[in-house]
Amino acid sequence: MIRFARRTAPTAALLACAGAFAAPAQLDVQLSTANPVVQGDVDVAVDVAVTNTSDQAVKVLKWQLPSQRLQGPLFRIIKEDGTPASYVGPLVKRAKPRPEDYVRIEAGQTLKYRVELTGSYELGNGQHTIEYVARGRHGSEAVLSSATTLQLWTSGRSAPAPVVESSEAVAASITYTGGCTSSEKTTLVSAVNAATNYATSSNSYLSTPSATQRYTKWFGSLTTSRWNTVNSHYVNIESAFKTKPLTLDCSCNDSGTYAYVYANSPYKIYLCGAFWSAPMTGTDSKGGTLVHEMSHFTVVAGTDDWAYGQSAAANLARTNPTRAVDNADNHEYFSENTPYLP
Repeated sequence: MIRFARRTAPTAALLACAGAFAAPAQLDVQLSTANPVVQGDVDVAVDVAVTNTSDQAVKVLKWQLPSQRLQGPLFRIIKEDGTPASYVGPLVKRAKPRPEDYVRIEAGQTLKYRVELTGSYELGNGQHTIEYVARGRHGSEAVLSSATTLQLWTSGRSAPAPVVESSEAVAASITYTGGCTSSEKTTLVSAVNAATNYATSSNSYLSTPSATQRYTKWFGSLTTSRWNTVNSHYVNIESAFKTKPLTLDCSCNDSGTYAYVYANSPYKIYLCGAFWSAPMTGTDSKGGTLVHEMSHFTVVAGTDDWAYGQSAAANLARTNPTRAVDNADNHEYFSENTPYLP
């Protein structure tokens, strides 16, 4: 996740939507709250209104919109000291969008949501500046972003429990939860081996800074700072696969999802429906998915999900290398390296 420390409101993002709804999508996002001052360990809710101000319908992905339980860091919350409030909800690797993954917003229509933030963010005490920065584009879908920020004050909240790695699990072990079958366990052992090989190979490739075709394809123009960040990510990813206790959960059956993790709960990865039909190696593979998910853990690389899919990830590298360095799919595709680039 990119660590922002700015307080100014962003320019409204009014970008085009794909397919039959190709006209510019005028999506106005407004944030409000009935209780701007909140005391104690109580729920903190914000209201989100998304309005299509254009003269024709547009489509957005479901996961770009808020819901009662967030499925990604759709808000940027900056605390009083200028640091971001930690997102503690799930980070999801999604498959190519299906027709049912889109929401149609008619011309002039407003969608309204109430979102409880404390289940997904560690807010702490003091002033908070909140903006909506929906992530998770897969192609040319509209970008939702609030034109103005919301100010919120909290006091009397308890400090979050520190993240502590379990001392009971055996290092470099695999534990299975969620009813994994014998055949699934066998597949997962092979997937972990593939992911470990990907991480080791990627780490070795990055031994010397160089603006190679492969590096610039997935991480954009070369700078020493960004290269150092990418290199440190793969050092940590390789180390995690080789030395940390891994927990793999088979309880998720969503065919539109490969896997998900909670960034502050290393090293547990939830495998979903799309994972089992993926190839072991290659584009959007089982091994690559595990690299993607491992990069999300805060203690590993703390990556985010700014864009999904090879096309969107490559475009992110061209247009915003800083976000590409922070995007989990870019790490996966760099490791998978298909089609091959030197």
